[in-house]
Amino acid sequence: MKPFIVVMGVSGCGKTTVAEALAEALEGTYLEGDSFHSLEAKAKMGGGIPLTDEDRWPWLDQMARAASAEVAFGHTPVLSCSALKESYRRYLFNGFDDPRLIYLRGSFELIKSRMDARDHEYMNSSLLRSQFDTIEEPKKAPNVLTLSVRASPGAIVRSVCDWL
Repeated sequence: MKPFIVVMGVSGCGKTTVAEALAEALEGTYLEGDSFHSLEAKAKMGGGIPLTDEDRWPWLDQMARAASAEVAFGHTPVLSCSALKESYRRYLFNGFDDPRLIYLRGSFELIKSRMDARDHEYMNSSLLRSQFDTIEEPKKAPNVLTLSVRASPGAIVRSVCDWL
C-alpha cells in the first residue's frame, strides 16, 4: 500500500518546494493544495480575508478525492496543504490506510520575511498572523514528522525519505 503524504504548515513555510521534491524523490504524484481552492476562496484571500471552516470543507473534500484516486492507481500522492487544524487533517486522512504528515515548523518572523520576499497569486504576509493564530500543531505520533523550516529543502526531503 502506498502512503498518502501531506506536507503541512502555514503559508510561506516551504510546503510546495518540499512536497514537489519529495514527490519526485518517491516517484509519487505531487498535488498542489492551492490548485484546489475555488476562485471565490482565492479572491477572498487575495482581499486579505481569512477563510472560514465553511470555505475550507469543499477544498478539503477535493484534495482527499484526488489523493484517493492516486492511491487507487497505485501512486503515492504527496499533497502540499496548510492543514491548519486537527479536524482538517482527520478529514483528509479518513479512509487512508497509511497516511503520513510532515509538519514544516518555523517562527512567525522567519516565515514572514520569506513571504515578503516572494510573489504569490493571492497569499501575502498580511494573512500570516491569522494562520499562526489558527494552527493546531500536530501531536507526536508514529505517522507525524515535524521538521524545522530552517533546514534546506534538500535536507528536509532527505530527512523525510529516511523517516519513511
